[in-house]
Amino acid sequence: MKKLFSILAAGGLFVLSTNTVNAMATTATMLQDAAPAEAEKGFTQVLKEMFIQGGAGFMGIVLLCLILGLAVAIERIIYLNMATTNTAKLKQQVEDALASGGIEAAKEVCRNTKGPVASIYYQGLDRAGEGIDNAEKAVVAYGGVQMGQLEKNVSWLSLFIAVAPMLGFMGTVIGMIQAFQKISAVGNLSASLIAGDIQVALLTTVFGLITAIILQIFYNYIIAKIDSIVNDMEDSSIVLIDMLVDHRKDVVVK
Repeated sequence: MKKLFSILAAGGLFVLSTNTVNAMATTATMLQDAAPAEAEKGFTQVLKEMFIQGGAGFMGIVLLCLILGLAVAIERIIYLNMATTNTAKLKQQVEDALASGGIEAAKEVCRNTKGPVASIYYQGLDRAGEGIDNAEKAVVAYGGVQMGQLEKNVSWLSLFIAVAPMLGFMGTVIGMIQAFQKISAVGNLSASLIAGDIQVALLTTVFGLITAIILQIFYNYIIAKIDSIVNDMEDSSIVLIDMLVDHRKDVVVK
């Protein structure tokens, strides 16, 4: 009888422990599934509340700097990617056209190719009949024009990078002034009295710095892209002059 009771008790404890473990595992799984959604929702909500607490005046201007800066950055990135040319392929095509069809054939190749390098080639070829010196001057002059096109609106991006944190700092200073005005009006220093004003003041600096960091990343990419294209333009200009010199020698020999 005691043996039977012990067996039943052990079985009951095993079933109870198994059910308890399963319940704990189910609860843990439910908490893990709910945690990311709650955390994500909480982060979004907290971010929105922090932005609203920062004040519509300065925070709105910082947000405007971010939007305009991103618009300029995206426009420049699209333009620069479209301006990128396979210079090795273009050089070979122009060289083959010069050998087979002369200046006009090479100009036709440049007309059918997009990008500043092709435009510089076309200007140099167009002045090739006036002499190598004139062709070189045309290449240099038009290269400066193309560099201006590549750097268009980049100064606005650098302006937004500088202005955004400055606006944030200004908002912080104004918030601190308001906090000290409260202390002056009340007559005693209470942390709870000025904590809210100081928090709001610091939020403007945080969002200003975040805006500047985001735009700075795009700015560095754009500058690196411009430098790469300019280097291709300079190398291609030297190659074009060399091709024109060789072509003139071939024409004289024939």
